[in-house]
Amino acid sequence: MGILEIAATLVVVTALFSYLNHRFLRLPTAIGVMLIALLFSLSLIALSHLGLQTERLAANVLASIDFDETLLQGMLGFLLFAGALHVNLDDLLEQKWVIAPLATVGVVLSTAIVGGLIWFPLQWLGLDVPLIWCLVFGALISPTDPIAVLGIMKSAGAPKSLETKISGESLFNDGVGVVVFLVLARIATGGHDIGALEVAEVFLVEAVGGAALGLAAGYLCYRLLRSVDNYQVEVLLTLALVMGGYALASKLHLSGPIAMVLAGLLIGNHGRRLAMSDRTRARLDTFWELTDEILNAVLFVLIGLEVLLIPRQPAFLAAGALAIPIVLLARFVSVSGTVSVLRLKRAFSPNVISILTWGGLRGGISVALALSLPAGPRRQAILAIAYAVVVFSILVQGTTIGRLVRRSASNAEAE
Repeated sequence: MGILEIAATLVVVTALFSYLNHRFLRLPTAIGVMLIALLFSLSLIALSHLGLQTERLAANVLASIDFDETLLQGMLGFLLFAGALHVNLDDLLEQKWVIAPLATVGVVLSTAIVGGLIWFPLQWLGLDVPLIWCLVFGALISPTDPIAVLGIMKSAGAPKSLETKISGESLFNDGVGVVVFLVLARIATGGHDIGALEVAEVFLVEAVGGAALGLAAGYLCYRLLRSVDNYQVEVLLTLALVMGGYALASKLHLSGPIAMVLAGLLIGNHGRRLAMSDRTRARLDTFWELTDEILNAVLFVLIGLEVLLIPRQPAFLAAGALAIPIVLLARFVSVSGTVSVLRLKRAFSPNVISILTWGGLRGGISVALALSLPAGPRRQAILAIAYAVVVFSILVQGTTIGRLVRRSASNAEAE
């Protein structure tokens, strides 16, 4: 299939699943379309056991879509920019002492805990996954997914400070997680150790370089926005910022996700206040909200359909089930450690550790990173386990986080 046929198929399927969700399930769009896509995929698998070729035909179509390339080099820049565009910078800076350690130390700590603990059940199940590959899994599953978090937290009704903590952390920790993943994957595939200086170099080039590029590109776009008052031109400038900035970051081997987050924050705050008329602001918001909703829906449909390409060996399924509590435990330890230290100097809302732990959703980025690993049995195991954690995270945590937030809020009011 050509790119036009693939895009057309995805949009048609996504539109149909969105309609079914809106009419019958009434779940948040991201969760609803993924659930329907997952049920649809399982139906195709069931029909294939009856002698039909439905699974093979659908799997061939999916195989023509490079999921990790589509997300990491296509959708991700748009989705991160759109998410950061509506984050208030003052609120973000107010929560910086919570967000920064969660997005950095928290990711590294979670990587170590997940990688160390998952090794034991994998050995027990007879899966040949060395410790370094377990750490690679820990790196790709530890960052909370900004796409999943931002979409679901919008409808959760969380207090503003809590929403800022979760969304702010998720916007930044994927960039850190990708850097940790790249370092560990290089060790695992290269068969040699990487020194501390090389790790620091990778981090500086990827993370700090990406941040500098995002600020520079965002500032250039901001200056251009200030010099015109035409919403068509201004929307086009922001579109060029995302596409050109992300492509340049990839070419220079910098962190495109971090670049887009900082560019979005700059345009969404200073650009919105100082460089746009009310008319432009309204049109720009409409454009990026619609872009965000469409790409989000397409992405979660892809995640649901991806089960057709996931290895389904019993040992992989068992490992995925055992990985879920391990990932939640690692998230709890990293969150509670950070909050416990910061509580010495500041107050937190009730049940903040529970909400931050349960609200740390995993999504398409984890699956995409797993798919980017070189082919082989270890990749198959990591991919299947990561997919199990992602499905649980979105369908179970995503559907219940709003209830947990509302219960915490009502308990606080009762007190």
